Amino acid sequence: MVLQRVFAGVMALALMAGTAHATGSGRYKSAEIREGIIGKRIFLATPMGGEFPLNYRKNGVVDGDGEALGLGRFVKPNDTGKWWIADDQLCQRFTTWYKGTPMCFELYKTGDKSLNWIRDNGQKGTARIGQSL
Repeated sequence: MVLQRVFAGVMALALMAGTAHATGSGRYKSAEIREGIIGKRIFLATPMGGEFPLNYRKNGVVDGDGEALGLGRFVKPNDTGKWWIADDQLCQRFTTWYKGTPMCFELYKTGDKSLNWIRDNGQKGTARIGQSL
């Protein structure tokens, strides 16, 4: 019973810390998204422990390839779409992934090359900012 309470307390603290950090003053503005994200490869952390690369090209195209993660067994492993910036959010729509549904993300700087993201449906995650394209 004591172990369950300790575990519940640790989980609550972890959730509060993640929420506080995600809503802190490190939120990217439109100009920061354009400067820090666009033209770069962004690696989304996955629950399986790997990283999923997305390329935000300067011409408005976003593309990704999940073959290295084995996504070809479940979905089309790569796709291309469009990105845009609206209301200090990075938005994107892929051709086939997510049935072409547009989605937007708030981005929060957590380090020189790392960020947290919150999707417009409430999903959250982390990413690493990679090299320029």
